[in-house]
Amino acid sequence: MVTAEFDYVVVGAGTAGCLLANRLSANPAHRVLLIEAGGPDNYPWIHIPVGYLYCIDNPRTDWRYRTAAVAGLQGRSLLYPRGRTLGGCSSINGMIYMRGQARDYAHWAAVTGDAAWNWESCLHDFRAHEDHYRMAAPPNVAWQQFHAAGGEWRIERQRLRWDILDAFAEAAGQAGLPASDDFNQGNNEGVGYFEVNQRSGWRWNASKAFLRPIRRQRPNLEVWTGCTVDRLQLTSVPNQGLTCTGVTLRREGTAITVHARREVVLSAGAVGSPVILQRSGLGPAELLQAHGIPVQQHLPGVGQNLQDHLQLRMVFRVQGVKTLNTQAASLWGKAMIGLQYLLTRSGPMSMAPSQLGAFARSRPELAWPDLQYHVQPLSLEAFGEPLHPFPAFTASVCQLNPASRGHIRLGSADPDSAPVIQPDYLSAAEDQATAVRAITLTRQIVAQPALARFQPSELKPGASLTSAEALVAAAGRIGTTIFHPVGTARMGHPDDPQAVVDSHLRVRGVARLRVVDASVMPTITSGNTNSPTLMIAEKAARWILAGT
Repeated sequence: MVTAEFDYVVVGAGTAGCLLANRLSANPAHRVLLIEAGGPDNYPWIHIPVGYLYCIDNPRTDWRYRTAAVAGLQGRSLLYPRGRTLGGCSSINGMIYMRGQARDYAHWAAVTGDAAWNWESCLHDFRAHEDHYRMAAPPNVAWQQFHAAGGEWRIERQRLRWDILDAFAEAAGQAGLPASDDFNQGNNEGVGYFEVNQRSGWRWNASKAFLRPIRRQRPNLEVWTGCTVDRLQLTSVPNQGLTCTGVTLRREGTAITVHARREVVLSAGAVGSPVILQRSGLGPAELLQAHGIPVQQHLPGVGQNLQDHLQLRMVFRVQGVKTLNTQAASLWGKAMIGLQYLLTRSGPMSMAPSQLGAFARSRPELAWPDLQYHVQPLSLEAFGEPLHPFPAFTASVCQLNPASRGHIRLGSADPDSAPVIQPDYLSAAEDQATAVRAITLTRQIVAQPALARFQPSELKPGASLTSAEALVAAAGRIGTTIFHPVGTARMGHPDDPQAVVDSHLRVRGVARLRVVDASVMPTITSGNTNSPTLMIAEKAARWILAGT
């Protein structure tokens, strides 16, 4: 077997892995290896914002996972995209820049017993890599408190607006939501256009931000693509416990054992990281034994605590206003869209999947918003299917802090086997009640005077459905993932038996091994999860370099 040796081995060149490779290799004395199962991010559709349509469910860029049948979704199985290329999910996601709310991080600090996870500390780590377009304007004390310039992670305004979305925003205001021009100051209640990770109309992924500027200048950093990780190398030392000494992988048909002199960092994501742990003998003993895997360390929380945002895609047909359905209905329309992007890097080809956002409270007594809207000037039956042949918009609403919990489990000991993904959406009664309130609130917004001139009529789930029972069933029919899985190797207090890693993301009972990605979140953040994952990696890189 071929062997290699590095100081740090990072498994997964996605959002977290790219930042970690950048930070860990900044010292030329550190030899760093970044491992990726997919290929380079040189597929053109990665970089054109609307190209997510051609990257999701494409084996070149996506793992193409499917969930198990979900009882709360009427027994449906969902497509479950995960990035499989340099940049990971940041190469195929919706590009929305969203931090979550201060209360999310207060909870993390409470459950870990570590103030390093509170909002103020996390804000420092968000700003550490931020390059926010607003900071180019004349100095503004408020913006400087929350944002920064000169970092690698670019945030810009979207490059288009739609009359139907402006009308929805006005209607939301009439329903009681304040206008917001920044969802990232700790409480994101309000309505406004999302800010996006783009640069001049191109997608800005983690590979462009953290790898491309340094790869040629840092011979101490190696990036291996096309690698399938078999398992972690674990050594048991009497009276000292387990130590992770490296990984075993396959690259272009060659088996390679890579030794890590300092640490191995798992950054394979909320699906990949727990499965690699399980395959290595770290996880629930009963599950490992069922697959013939020797138990190295019984860690019952590995693969548990799966959380995701379930979006309820409500569709409203309209009249007398342009939507993408009609604009892209003809070859001439598509040609004009392409020309607009070619000449100005704007228009529909520069669109994030969702343009307008809103955060609202499903109940007035709540102290924070618990619902997020992604509003789109288009409609279709399901992802990948054609747009409807009539003007319509979609008001997609998700519960920000779901109570339902699912799991990730390896399908077999074979590294090439697909994992078992069970999100268990709507299994909690609390989530069912919130789904009913979310649909009801959406109807109240759409009924406001600002949208009346477009005569909206509810296509999905259907205005005739009014009882709580009927709306819960409807939520199961129209609900789908918004691609935010987290929590499957969660951090926690030392006395928490379900915690997989401690507050510095070190795997319990295993020296020189950390998990740094969305799987460590104890609870899901109140919004899109990509940028919080970068924040986690920023914080972890300091701890790794300090050996703490």
